[in-house]
Amino acid sequence: MAIDYSGLKKGGFMRQKQKGYFSLRLQVVGGTLTAENLRIIQEVADRFGQGYVHLTSRQGVEIPFVKYEDIETVKEELAKGGCKPGVCGPRVRTVTACQGNGVCPSGNIDTYRIAKELDKRYYARELPHKFKFGVTGCQNNCLKAEENDLGVKGALYVHWNEEKCTLCGVCEKACRSQAIEIKDGKLEADFSKCNYCGRCVKSCPFDAWEGESAYLVSFGGLFGNTIYQGDTLLPLIKTEEQLYRVTDAAIQFFDDHAKPGERFKFTLDRVGWDQFKKVITAAYEGAEVQGGAETQESRK
Repeated sequence: MAIDYSGLKKGGFMRQKQKGYFSLRLQVVGGTLTAENLRIIQEVADRFGQGYVHLTSRQGVEIPFVKYEDIETVKEELAKGGCKPGVCGPRVRTVTACQGNGVCPSGNIDTYRIAKELDKRYYARELPHKFKFGVTGCQNNCLKAEENDLGVKGALYVHWNEEKCTLCGVCEKACRSQAIEIKDGKLEADFSKCNYCGRCVKSCPFDAWEGESAYLVSFGGLFGNTIYQGDTLLPLIKTEEQLYRVTDAAIQFFDDHAKPGERFKFTLDRVGWDQFKKVITAAYEGAEVQGGAETQESRK
């Protein structure tokens, strides 16, 4: 019987160089696994692999040396611990994330919740080529958001409350973009220099600085044979509703215009960044996403 290698790869079973063996990629959202997940992964690796797992660069878990004849049993066993195979090939891949403001003092957004929503909306969606999302909590950029086809970076939209301010100077020292200066008994803030890191809010001992969670989104990042830092084409995104309108528009643009085997960045180069910016700007401003009408023509 012929083995459907393409179908197996689509379902997370990647053929190894050793004949008859597969490395199983598991679905992991935002780099988070429960203790129950880990227990069943250990059991499966011991029983059906060689007693070890590989942690991928995108926060994934792979179990190498799974025999072809054990594949269905492995899937059944993993399901008992709440685990399931991931995906490979031309579709939306694992959504990666740092720990965000649930754990990290620097975090500006709930990265895991955003990652779960992105996973829910797009994971495994069939596309002309693979598409990667990454979510990072702040300007420290531990998750390297701009390496992804679409990166989400946590930000704080800050406000200064003059009545609470004692001009202690802590915020001036904390601001790495030199947007805050205390001079002649007055605080001057140049918001054109603000990078939305939120250090002023976190450092202020008198709560004179306040901040609201927001998002910076980058598009077209690559890190492989070609390296490209994704571009931030939009102003600060201030609501989750606005964020998902933009992500809907971006992924639909890729689906509509990309040629088979073409990454998002190269689609944008070919079709035109200006055209893409018009589409996502419309979504940013509240327009509904329209898709599919030009798909076949744009791929010729």
